[in-house]
Formats: sequence, C-alpha cells, structure tokens
Amino acid sequence: MDIKKDPSSKTFRSAPSAQEQGDFFVPGLYDLATKDNRGVMDVAVFRLSKKDKRANDVMIHYLPDGYVRITSGPDGMASIWDYDIILMGISYLTEAMNKYRSGLGEKPGRIFSPQVSDILKFCRQSDGGRQYEAVESALRRLKQTSLEIVRGEKKTRGGRTIRETTGSGLINDYKTISYADTGRVMAVEIELPNWLYSAVVESENPEVLTVHPDYFLLKPGLGRFLYRLARVAAGKNEAKWSFRLIYERSGSQGTFKRCSYELREFVKRNDLPEYDLYEESGREGPLLIMRYRSEKQHSSLGS
Repeated sequence: MDIKKDPSSKTFRSAPSAQEQGDFFVPGLYDLATKDNRGVMDVAVFRLSKKDKRANDVMIHYLPDGYVRITSGPDGMASIWDYDIILMGISYLTEAMNKYRSGLGEKPGRIFSPQVSDILKFCRQSDGGRQYEAVESALRRLKQTSLEIVRGEKKTRGGRTIRETTGSGLINDYKTISYADTGRVMAVEIELPNWLYSAVVESENPEVLTVHPDYFLLKPGLGRFLYRLARVAAGKNEAKWSFRLIYERSGSQGTFKRCSYELREFVKRNDLPEYDLYEESGREGPLLIMRYRSEKQHSSLGS
C-alpha cells in the first residue's frame, strides 16, 4: 500500500497527479539569520496549526545563549505551510548561485518572481482557483510575521558579554497582480529579506540541506516539524530529543500530554520520510529517537 495515495493516511495527503518533484535545497533559518552552524530547523518560527491563526500573537523560544521571538500581525502568524514559499526562494537562490559560480548564469538579485503555478507545483499543491487565493494570503502572513533573534557573544576585552539582537521579517515585500473580475492571481513578485539573500548569495560556503519531496505531502504540522528536526539534528545518523524539549521548541499551544500522545502516534505509524522513530525512557522523561533510514528502506515503506 502506498501511504501517500491512501486517503485514510493520517500522515500524508495525496500528491497531485502528474507532478514529479526534484530535490529542494533548504538551509536552516537560524543558520541564515545568525551566520553560524546552528539551525532553526529545530525551532518553530511559524505556527503548526491550520485552525489557530494566532493573529497579533508572540511566540518565544529560549535557547542556551539567547532566544528567538516571533511576532505576528492582524492576518495571523505565518504557518509551516506558508513557509514553503520561503523554501522555494532559498531553492531559487541556491540554484542560481550554483549556475553563477559555474559561469552559466548571472548573479541573482533579491527580487524573486515565480509563476503562481510554479509555486503550487513546488509545494506539490493542485492548480486550482482557491490555491491561487491561498498563495496571496500566505504572502500577507509571511510579510506580517517578524523574527527577533537575541544572542549573547562573549568578548575578550574585559570578559564582558555583548548581546546581539537582529530583527527581520520572513519576507520583505511582495506584489501580486490579479484579474479584477475573478481575483485570480496572475503574477507574483517577492522581495527576499537580507538575511536570506546574504546567507545564500554572499556566503562563501552556505550550508544547505536537502529536503525530501514527500515533506510537502505531510499533513500534520507536528509531522513537518519532526521531519525538519530529524533532518538537521540526525542528518544521516541518529539523534535523541526529549518529548518535553520537542513540545517547547514546536511552539505548540496544546498541552504537553496531547503533544506526547501525538509523538507516540508518529512512532507507531513510523512513516516519516527518511527517518525511523522510536521512543526511549530517559532520566527526566521520554525521549524520541530519530534514526536515518536508507533510501532502499524508504522506497519500500508502505509497499
């Protein structure tokens, strides 16, 4: 049985017909914002719920050396599905820079002008009228969602700690052109933010990670967060995270008990792309084991 085509699947939605996706290059947002080797793929900078819009809300993730503060506007906080447009922008810059460094193209600018149909294809969404409207709404939320990252960096002079704060939006600006009678979006223009552009275009060795195409078919927001966490923490090996820390870093508004139940459901189904999930007892509570699965194992999953 192919899980991704099974309408009863709790993990995957069905893929649109006749859509084949390639590899997507996805760096962690925290890498980009702070230009170091730590990823924000292990911190949710978006909401995981489709129902709760979290308009005019604040979400804070405390880290060992600082914190990440996410604020939303009147149209709601950007969701993990809205963030797919950011992934497309990163992929565009990465591919363009690969060509530029190989002498096969020009250096890309910050203005990204994809066709709406290409956005939907990238996100593995059907090409329907409501989907076009959804793209415009997603851009509005991405524009209104801002990040403030505070890090402490110890300086040698006097041994004092200097706090560095950077603020940015998920995108800078956008423009859409629509048909006046139907509202169907014809064209999109997105101005990518400085943190993203400088990290991918101006960095000598930008760190990018490849995201499995089936990521875009994951239905639960927590499932998407778990995949991103496994991708950056485990890579092609294994990582262990406590249920409690996953709950805190996911920004969940539900109870810890509910989050633990959902994590155990993912362990039971064990159908996350590329990674096997296990539960293990820890001294301070349950642990989630995320172990890389070989491509052979992955391709046979659900068959």
